Parts: sequence; C-alpha cells; structure tokens
Amino acid sequence: MIWKVLDSEYLFNVPWLTIRKEKCELPNGRIMPAYYTLEYPTWVSAFALTKDNKVVIVKQYRHGLEVISTELPGGVVDKGESPEFAIKRELKEETGYTFESYEYLGRISANPATTNNYMQMYLARGGEKVSEQSLDETEDVEVLIYDIKEVKQLLRENKIVQALHVTCILYALERLGELTY
Repeated sequence: MIWKVLDSEYLFNVPWLTIRKEKCELPNGRIMPAYYTLEYPTWVSAFALTKDNKVVIVKQYRHGLEVISTELPGGVVDKGESPEFAIKRELKEETGYTFESYEYLGRISANPATTNNYMQMYLARGGEKVSEQSLDETEDVEVLIYDIKEVKQLLRENKIVQALHVTCILYALERLGELTY
C-alpha cells in the first residue's frame, strides 16, 4: 500500500506554506507523475480547565475564512520543542494561564491525503492566571472563560468551526465524562 518516491522537489518553501511535489510509483506499478503535499510543523491545542472547572477559550481573526473564530488555545511546536512543552508555552503566551497538569488526549490530522503533520491534543487542568498575554506582533487574541455547559452549547450551535479544535473538545469531554448524546 505504500508508495515509492521516485523524485521529490520543493515548489514553495516559506514560513507557513511549504509545498512538495513528488513523482511516485504505486504498489500496482503505475506512476503518479505529480503528487502535492503541504508541509506544516506539528500543532498543539488544549481543552484547558481553570481550578474552578471553567474552560479557557480564545477568539481571534482568521483571514482564510475572514471570520473571528472561537477556538481552543494552541499553536505550533517550535523546532526542538516537545509537544507538551509547546502547549504549556502556547497556553501561557495566548492566555496568561499556567496549569497544574497536562493529559495527552491523542493526535489527529487535518487531512492525511494532502498534509504531513499532526495536531497533538491535551487536557490541561488546574489553570490559574499568572500573567498578561505575551502575543506575537501579528496576534490579537481575546481570552474568554466559559463553563463546560456553555462550550457544549457553542458546539451545538456550530459556533466553533475549527474542526481540529472541535475534535479536541470532544476527546476532552469524553475523558471528563461530559460527552452526552
């Protein structure tokens, strides 16, 4: 089932967009002359609970859809970082919160047919605001605090559209025994 790569070249390689073109031989011997893959670093996100069991959510503008998006805190795993270190860093930078524990929920892919990365999902517990946000100059992130019931309602009303974050929320709710049908 695995394809053999006969030739590989980068067509575009800048921060946030890397495109690889490969010529591949399929197991049946056929040649795929051009297959394109989008390369991204590993991503992390967390369903983050404060000490009083409230959910830390962020809102920010997303230019692809040209919308203000309600999401989970998270971001990119920088070179040399572990995913757990990255989610701790991202949570503090985006929200100003640190957490007592981080439980790994698993990994998912946005589209394994065309992208080469995973998003690592976490359940963070025992959060406490310890500082102001430390955002990059291109970030504008609003921090919101919801109870679990309100987050479930946001899902029901399709107010969280980032599919990877919805998946992380569902994994966390299941782990917490809060996923009801």
